[in-house]
Amino acid sequence: MEKRVFLAIALSLLVLTLYQTFVAPPAAPTVPPVAAGQNTSPSSQGPAAAVAAPATTPEVVFPVPVANPSARDITVDTENIHAVFSTQGAVVKHWRLKHYADNAGQPLDLVPVQIPASMPRPFSLSTDDPALTAAMASAIYEPSAGNLSLENNPGVLSFDYRDPATGLNVHKSFQFQPKGHPYLIDVEATIDVAGAAKPVTIELGPSVGVGYNEQGSRYGYPNQPVLSRAGKVERLKTADLATKPTYDGPFRFVGVGDHYFLSAALPGDKNVKVTYAPVELPVPWNDPQNRKRLFFSYSVASPGAASVPFFFGPKAFDTLRAVDVELVRTIDFGMFAFLVVPLLQALKWVNGYVGNYGWSIVVLTILINIVLFPLRHRSMVSMKKMQALQPKTKAIQDRYAKYKVTDPERQKMNQEMMALYKEHGVNPASGCVPMLLTLPILFAFYSLLAMSIELRHAPFIGYLQDLSMPDKYWITPLLMGATMFWQQRMMPSTADPVQQKMFLFMPIIFTFSFIWAPAGLVLYWLMSNLMAIGQQYVTNKMIGAKR
Repeated sequence: MEKRVFLAIALSLLVLTLYQTFVAPPAAPTVPPVAAGQNTSPSSQGPAAAVAAPATTPEVVFPVPVANPSARDITVDTENIHAVFSTQGAVVKHWRLKHYADNAGQPLDLVPVQIPASMPRPFSLSTDDPALTAAMASAIYEPSAGNLSLENNPGVLSFDYRDPATGLNVHKSFQFQPKGHPYLIDVEATIDVAGAAKPVTIELGPSVGVGYNEQGSRYGYPNQPVLSRAGKVERLKTADLATKPTYDGPFRFVGVGDHYFLSAALPGDKNVKVTYAPVELPVPWNDPQNRKRLFFSYSVASPGAASVPFFFGPKAFDTLRAVDVELVRTIDFGMFAFLVVPLLQALKWVNGYVGNYGWSIVVLTILINIVLFPLRHRSMVSMKKMQALQPKTKAIQDRYAKYKVTDPERQKMNQEMMALYKEHGVNPASGCVPMLLTLPILFAFYSLLAMSIELRHAPFIGYLQDLSMPDKYWITPLLMGATMFWQQRMMPSTADPVQQKMFLFMPIIFTFSFIWAPAGLVLYWLMSNLMAIGQQYVTNKMIGAKR
């Protein structure tokens, strides 16, 4: 029994590690590079887009605005963001997060760099008349104010455009709520021609962030469309969009997220139409490998005037929950999310005292292992008893080895085994059940450290200055592998010598798998191994084992 359980646990951990390393997150889908004259405005896709092949970029007709020298920039500064609007088209050129840096140490811009002019920028407007859409894209809007410095105060920036010749009137406003919802912006837009209202589509363009993994970690989560309707969260793939690029109805939220950041509309109970399109752009430098960045452009259309809140910011749990409790589900914590959330809150609580997420991981790992000590102790004691009975159990197995599994005589072997266990007060399940109960916590911690933005650019000690990225010198993965080997050598086992040798390869496999894992995750696993080793010594001493 113990042998099979130990094997199952080892294989479970191996599968989890290999899955995260080579399967999750999904590889960035391949779509053709966007030509200079093309655009990815999803709102203009025709029926042909619905049956296009997965790797085909939909045909689009969003107008290329003619650069107007009279256009100027309007900035909005709050405690958390620095937004730059252009009066041409009344669009967002930059949305920089002051408390989240890029790899150059500058405030991270969620608007992708080097977007071709043929692609809409965030909050471009389109309607059912291509001529009006072109006019709105090139128009110079009149802002309601100059540069705004709001800090924590609410504020509104609006833009208006009127064309007496065509009767076109466009109004667009952006309301900021820096104190309660620093990354939320309420957008209202109306379009009419001589007083006749026109349908409004808000174009978000390629979203969100840089669109590629800057450090090359295999644990980077790619851009992916995400939406919530009828209480269910859906994460869409490029293949899904090839057959169904447009989604209608009331959405709790709908947008695009990457590993750590989110661009999403929150229409609530309003019926809107959301259209996605994959976008592939070159990386923003001269790259000999011709690597590409993957984005998903999306638009939000309403039959009349638009009034929709948008979230542009970090996928930080408390920040998302303050906007909408459902929004936290954009963080893909997996099947053990019910355990991940309290663990995340505990980690943040510890960090409030420690002030360093690396040491916070160490402290929380110690606390968790203290809580799990009775379960592991019971398991280890049972495994030691099973190991002591191994010669007798092997003798029984040898006596019945000549019988096939289906032979009724094999039932006698099981009866003798159970009688032996009963005689010595051993429960064969008591060694595996406590260990199995600890696995959900292990997997939950795994998901927590792989997905939480709190570890992004979080320093530990020495050269480990970003716990979300791999250890570039492989020191912590090698230490983790060494402690795993040490732990397996100490672990009592009833496995035969051949199986024990096979188990010794597990540390090697895990070490290579964790080379590309976030350093915070490796640190947790290393500390867990050290705690298990220490507990094994304590257990051995408590039961009088001689080493």
